[in-house]
Amino acid sequence: MLCSVKPRRTLLVCTAVSFAAIDLVHKSFAPTEFHHARTSFVAVMMGVVIAALVVLVPRVPSNAAAVGAGIACGGALGNLISVLAWSQGVPDPLVVAGDTRGLAFNLADLFAIAGDALLLSAVVLHGIRHRARLGESV
Repeated sequence: MLCSVKPRRTLLVCTAVSFAAIDLVHKSFAPTEFHHARTSFVAVMMGVVIAALVVLVPRVPSNAAAVGAGIACGGALGNLISVLAWSQGVPDPLVVAGDTRGLAFNLADLFAIAGDALLLSAVVLHGIRHRARLGESV
């Protein structure tokens, strides 16, 4: 099992870099009126989450979990780089406006949610498929 951790970690990192790049290119070229601020604490926590996912998720023998974590990391990385690159805050070029209220977000936000959904689904499915081994000591 451990010998296959490295390819899953590579898959995760390559996916994360690809999705972060897509987000950053979109933020760079899409006009936006809306930005959201992030504190230094939030930026540090994004880095911690990225590192934890890169270290822990490849230990689960599931390529789907690695891809899900990579997409989520790509979203977090896109927003982390945005915190550092844009002084007025993270750009939110995607806007859904109602009559009195609206919602502004970016691709990184969508990637984080979609990646988390795929990661959690893959881990639950892996647990269901291997439920007999869940009681084994490590």
